[in-house]
Amino acid sequence: MPDTFKAILISRDADKRQSVEITELTEADLMDGDVTVRVEATTINYKDGLAITGKAPVVRRWPLVPGIDFAGTVLSSAHPDWKEGDKVILNGWGVGETHFGAYAGRARVKGEWLVPLPDALTTTEAMAIGTAGYTAMLCVMALERHGILPEHGPVVVTGAAGGVGSVALALLSRLGYRVLASTGRAAESDYLRALGASEIISRDELSAPARPLGKERWAGGIDVVGSHTLANLLSMTSYGGAIAACGLAGGMDLPGSVAPFILRGVSLLGVDSVMAPKDIRLQAWRRLASHLDPAKLAALTTTIGFGEIVEAARDIVDGKVRGRVVVTM
Repeated sequence: MPDTFKAILISRDADKRQSVEITELTEADLMDGDVTVRVEATTINYKDGLAITGKAPVVRRWPLVPGIDFAGTVLSSAHPDWKEGDKVILNGWGVGETHFGAYAGRARVKGEWLVPLPDALTTTEAMAIGTAGYTAMLCVMALERHGILPEHGPVVVTGAAGGVGSVALALLSRLGYRVLASTGRAAESDYLRALGASEIISRDELSAPARPLGKERWAGGIDVVGSHTLANLLSMTSYGGAIAACGLAGGMDLPGSVAPFILRGVSLLGVDSVMAPKDIRLQAWRRLASHLDPAKLAALTTTIGFGEIVEAARDIVDGKVRGRVVVTM
């Protein structure tokens, strides 16, 4: 009998009702690819929560193994870049959306989707960073490319107690920025300050409809919320500043004004982690391995087992998860 491994499978019936089950698969059940990886660690991202709960149309193929990122060891490879025993990371590329993902003991993917695990990181540490932390690094890099430096003034991070926000706080403070943390969870203030926040802003300050222009409060920012929050961030950005937008937890709309763009020269920087080119991915992971304080990474991370994935996915959608959640396989 072929070796089996546990997997989470999302299915949908004829009436489009979604179901989630833990099942057993073999490598013959996996989708096409030229590299097979033993998944050693994965994580729970907001997108994974949406996929498992069905609260947004993340899954576009049924049945599907969810999970948008993993770290592990190559078991077999027909791709020239990889050989048996290599340690690798995967983020994005439709994995966990249209291609079988991380919530299984094995994954078969295209070799060009993988990047090497930095020597300074274990597979567990890489998934403590995960797609959320990798996205945070992409946002920091976008602000840097725009010329937003620590001496230009404070930067703001929304959804600061979440995965992207927590890693962004730790990174920005390590790089010398003064960071303002926006959160709807006042009880997390001590946690956010420990990560490097110099000031805590209530989510309510940014969730009402935005004025065309507000008082200039920050040189830049990282936003995971969208909608009114992003409009407010833009309206309060200093002349020549920029906001890196990477999420839509509050909505896909942007009910704002062109005033920040044409009167203050503010820029809105779109950040995509799913299809980012490999050279940018490699740079992001190198910098994460060198710039992210291991003690802060440990402080923002919770570790769970495979059997706790579904419950954790529901919790992250309900706003009950702080920082990052690593799943050891």
